[in-house]
Amino acid sequence: MSDQHSFETLAIHAGNTADPLTGAVVPPIYQVSTYKQDGVGGLRGGYEYSRSANPTRTALEENLAAVEGGRRGLAFASGLAAEDCLLRTLLTPGDHVIIPNDAYGGTFRLFAKVASRWGVEFSVADTSDVSAVRAAITARTKAIWVETPSNPLLGITDIAAVAGVARQAGVRLVVDNTFASPYLQQPLALGADVVVHSTTKYMGGHSDVVGGALVVSDPELAEELAYHQNAMGAVAGPFDAWLVLRGIKTLAVRMDRHDENATKVADLLTRHPKVTKVLYPGLPEHPGHEIAAKQMKAFGGMVSFRVAGGEEAAVEVCNRAKLFTLGESLGGVESLLEHPGRMTHASAAGSPLEVPGDLVRLSVGIENADDLLADLTQALGQ
Repeated sequence: MSDQHSFETLAIHAGNTADPLTGAVVPPIYQVSTYKQDGVGGLRGGYEYSRSANPTRTALEENLAAVEGGRRGLAFASGLAAEDCLLRTLLTPGDHVIIPNDAYGGTFRLFAKVASRWGVEFSVADTSDVSAVRAAITARTKAIWVETPSNPLLGITDIAAVAGVARQAGVRLVVDNTFASPYLQQPLALGADVVVHSTTKYMGGHSDVVGGALVVSDPELAEELAYHQNAMGAVAGPFDAWLVLRGIKTLAVRMDRHDENATKVADLLTRHPKVTKVLYPGLPEHPGHEIAAKQMKAFGGMVSFRVAGGEEAAVEVCNRAKLFTLGESLGGVESLLEHPGRMTHASAAGSPLEVPGDLVRLSVGIENADDLLADLTQALGQ
């Protein structure tokens, strides 16, 4: 499909070719492990074993590449499986990676507890400060890892500026685009080498699937990643691929509503006496607001805030919420809230990525905004 089409059109049609046998407008779920060969080596469409390739996964991977503006998309069993494949493709023992001082706890755990045992070193930098990123580069640096907006403090990194630093140093720039989604932000167009997604989140959009993705523009890197994807085997199953492909079709309309509701939630929180700080890039006072406005279509559905009274008060807000469901993950149509310090980011405790104990993170869903505001008001109390 032509990459000249709008995002909304690509999201619905890229990879979604009508089934040639029946004309079904939705790609079938090819729930199959192996394929009949027409003689030894005579593969039909290149399919021999579903770890290596599966038609449903192929449809999703074509769609992922299209919506991110890349040349190749790769679908995995989870976001961390995608990250692990990327690290083992790009790095060898002794290499060094710069990671952000605010990032998903699972990403930090992967570097600190898994990759480090393999001899990969990392250092932490404030990626919103381009000079800090430049200063952190060493002779052994092979990649700069960025989340923007970041998880859970909603920090913003200037992708184009950091891409310039990476190019000058001859290192790869990896951008986790999970919080923004490709509808709101396209890092490859801004100079990134690799885009990472947990497709569990906004791409799937309905809290019913776990998946991950990598998207790249460099064909040589794409082949290396595909080789490792097959060799390591943590691929998306056909039904999971089908669910994510279905979710992406409504990504644009969902993100518009997520953003609309999050803006209203952030406005309420800024005026509430029990809230000491609101972290949302859509607020003019956010330090990354201008950069976010430049590189994002809108500001997304994630809002974090700090609660007067400290950690126990923040936990109580989580416990009192009714419409906002207490749970990990994000990006579904339903609103979620969590206490990052005790939940998603517990693995970062005691590290430079440790999050404040008084922090609450919201994934603002697409329900009626007035209902969400009423629930937060009662959860915060007077």
